[in-house]
Amino acid sequence: MTASVEPNIMDPALIADPYGGYNRLREEAPVLRGRTPDGSPAWYVTRQEDVRTVLGDPRFVNNAASVQGVEVDSVRDKMFEMVGIPPEYARFLKDTILDSDGERHTRLRKLVSRAFTVRRVNDLRPRVEEITARLLDKFVEPVDFMADFAYPLPITVICELVGVPEADRPSWREWGAAITTMKPDVVGVAVRDMVTHVQDLIARRRAEPADDLLAALVHVRDEEGDRLSEDELVTMVLTLVMAGHETTAHLLGNGLVALLEHPDQLALLRSDPALWPGAVHELMRWCSPVQVTRIRYATQDLEMGGVAIRAGDPIQAVLVSANHDPREYTDPERLDVTRRPAGRGEGHVGFGHGFHYCLGAALARQEGEVALRAIVKRFPNLALTSSEHDWLQAPGMRRLARLPLHLG
Repeated sequence: MTASVEPNIMDPALIADPYGGYNRLREEAPVLRGRTPDGSPAWYVTRQEDVRTVLGDPRFVNNAASVQGVEVDSVRDKMFEMVGIPPEYARFLKDTILDSDGERHTRLRKLVSRAFTVRRVNDLRPRVEEITARLLDKFVEPVDFMADFAYPLPITVICELVGVPEADRPSWREWGAAITTMKPDVVGVAVRDMVTHVQDLIARRRAEPADDLLAALVHVRDEEGDRLSEDELVTMVLTLVMAGHETTAHLLGNGLVALLEHPDQLALLRSDPALWPGAVHELMRWCSPVQVTRIRYATQDLEMGGVAIRAGDPIQAVLVSANHDPREYTDPERLDVTRRPAGRGEGHVGFGHGFHYCLGAALARQEGEVALRAIVKRFPNLALTSSEHDWLQAPGMRRLARLPLHLG
């Protein structure tokens, strides 16, 4: 099946209105031929049942090299070239835990998964509450929620967990912002500086051991080198810090906008705080910052949604249309903090699904609950300064550049 207009993730109209745009594509066909950021052809999978299949079926892999018997061009390699990342630094972004499959993925995930168990995350809650209160204490109008809170909270939490010194943390936000521009003269420099910083951080940790995740990974590398190579060590730190704050920051921003624009839902949360954990899930369904997953590849010829997909074909799973699929949700365009999944599990794919389900999901949910609950309690007259918002023009993402607030 084909769409009336071939979808392209770089289409300004899709970036500006991902909900309306991807919803229309979903209703045209479950699987459509589209384009990736570099213009390469790819299949767009739009409905939740099929998205779950792509994310949870071993016939779909994250690394082009995992496809056997077929020569496959890596879309990510093309993207790195397009945005100007030098090969000597691109290698630290190509082979992350997010881009690995099978035994290698299992090995890498086991090395860090203990730091993100529900029990470990619950132990962090008092510290998350403390950081939240400290940030709110500093609020003085004019407040930019993104700069003054949404970024500082998750970057502080993940950096303390990993072992990044406080003085180094502002640089991570600058690098993250630079990468989302997709400008070759900006992205390449940011990646180079990130890699150099992490290499220096590892050297410092070797000289000065500490009680943090970085020290544990350095120990694994130095004492059991067959479990973690030096490049994998650098890559793991890069991935944990970037993934551990960027998405959570924008869950907070998107979530706060949603609640302030739906005062009836905010009133329900203020009257019944027990609704907050479920409300965070609903916000991840309704306004998740990650709207399209990274590329997957089919490992064999197969059929999905009435189309023939060939081994090696790249596939984009569209989370935003899956999370608003009327086949799965009653009145999916309505924000409903009392909504609960019909069966087991979360009932949405905001944190992904299957083998690569978000490692830090429990931490992100906790930060979302603690932070949003605290700010609306502290400032009962909190309000947006404008009905127009400064959305970043980033493909496959829904993120705010800034969010001015009235404290009331």
